[in-house]
Amino acid sequence: MAQDFDVCVIGSGAGGGPVAWSLSQAGYSVLVLEKGPWLRDADFAKDELACCRRSHYTPNLRDEQHVLEDADGQGGWRALPSRESGRDFWNGNLVGGSSNLMSGFFHRMKPKDFRLLSEYGPIEGANLADWPISYADLEPYFTRIESLVGVSGQARPHSQLEPRSTADFPLPPTAEHPVANWIDQTCEQLGLTPVRVARAILPQPYQGRHVCSYSGYCGSYGCNTGAKGSARVAFIEPALASGRCQLRPNSQVRRLISDAQGRVREAEYLDAQGQLQRVSAKLFVVACQAIESARLLLASPGPAHQQGLGNHSGQLGRNLLFSAGGAGGGYFTYAKLDEARQAQLRVLGPFVNRALQHWYEIQDPAFAPGLAKGGTIEFLMAHPNAIPLARSAASQDGKPLWGLPLKRKLERWFSEDRKLSFEVFNDWLPTDDCFVSLDPAVKDKWGMAVARVRLGAHPRDLQVGRYLAEQGERVLKAMGADWVSSSVSAAPPPNLVAGGCRFGSDPAHSVLDPDCRVWGAENLFVTDASFMPTGGSVPYTWTIYANALRVAERIAEQLAKPV
Repeated sequence: MAQDFDVCVIGSGAGGGPVAWSLSQAGYSVLVLEKGPWLRDADFAKDELACCRRSHYTPNLRDEQHVLEDADGQGGWRALPSRESGRDFWNGNLVGGSSNLMSGFFHRMKPKDFRLLSEYGPIEGANLADWPISYADLEPYFTRIESLVGVSGQARPHSQLEPRSTADFPLPPTAEHPVANWIDQTCEQLGLTPVRVARAILPQPYQGRHVCSYSGYCGSYGCNTGAKGSARVAFIEPALASGRCQLRPNSQVRRLISDAQGRVREAEYLDAQGQLQRVSAKLFVVACQAIESARLLLASPGPAHQQGLGNHSGQLGRNLLFSAGGAGGGYFTYAKLDEARQAQLRVLGPFVNRALQHWYEIQDPAFAPGLAKGGTIEFLMAHPNAIPLARSAASQDGKPLWGLPLKRKLERWFSEDRKLSFEVFNDWLPTDDCFVSLDPAVKDKWGMAVARVRLGAHPRDLQVGRYLAEQGERVLKAMGADWVSSSVSAAPPPNLVAGGCRFGSDPAHSVLDPDCRVWGAENLFVTDASFMPTGGSVPYTWTIYANALRVAERIAEQLAKPV
């Protein structure tokens, strides 16, 4: 039977974009189905309300939601639809996915991240597993991504620097905030080596894209110059330019239809007009984001996949990951600084580009047997979006503040000091209490069962997060910051999610094989962060990009074989 396309890719973000680009460059016909709209650079205004107060880049919770399960404190679980709670676990439903809205912190995973079980041993209550591939297997693809996306930075030596096949990044660092030098000076006094953070942001024109405008509005905002290396600008638009790739935005895939041999034959979707459509292909790639990829596969049973595609071992949706850690910061008061430092602190726009990985591995008796996986401390200036600060100022002693008292408080809060923040990234350990299933009752606006997500965290996640946050506080205090504080929570950040379709060498304990092919469905691959058995202690985007390129090569090899 003739197929409509060689490959159908479902999702256009970090997992789908590199596949669509690679296979279209190789001469194959590719269709990309994306549930969100196709926004271009010109559509991304620096609008604080659109970003952070309205569902401009994500679905309205009245139409699409999740059911989230939290521990009830009594050994059970409490489930609440996000339409009722207001907790939004969507990340970015548009062409290019949430990569449009990332901050572009690009850290590679370390070799030890691929061998968490072997390196540190089992942890009670955690489903640790080594990856079926090594850092060396993925390193060439990390390197290729640097050039394809346009990664800027400088590979300074430090104790946790991962092996590199090239001496440095293809582009120099972006413009840096003067506070970066303050961090360098303080870390030198403390015997620490700060990491100069690589960014998926252009400091100069590159491959037809424009330079960063340094507006200060980057993370959570789309880029209107093309400087941010989103999947849309780095992969989807070049794939479309090849003439061998088609993109159908506003297309919600309902299910994948498979045959008695387990092969996927068609994708069924609702088009932009709400009409039910089907498309056939030789191979299919699912890259919807970890929660939604598990949901789609669970919602796609077939003759050979009675419990959902790839769910023979009951592992589909299990071992969901987030990023553990927390956040903190301190304030630098202008009146306490000399004129030169005041002027430096008032600079707006450039990036801090500093992190610490000194505690990527922790040696401390508090962590039995004294050695534990740690993480990354990322420094950044507090976001210039004024709305959250203004909202927090609009009350005093639990009562609303109005008129002149509110104006005077706003004046003080916006003019007397400036905050330097930090974020902590450490492993979210996989457990039996963090997974995706289909809710038996709640449906979305199309009548499809929504994802039900249990959000259980392992106690070690909090222990490591607190340890790292204390180190971040120590650095800020040494810098002279006032009102230094931090917080660590078991509540996961919805913008950093992985797992649910773990890859491995044993089909009894994984959903995907080492090439991210679904066990029992030889023409179905999953290429978003779902494949990850463990998440490492860095943001995921670079790893997703690199693995998607790797898997695209395996797909091309399979397509080249005679049927």
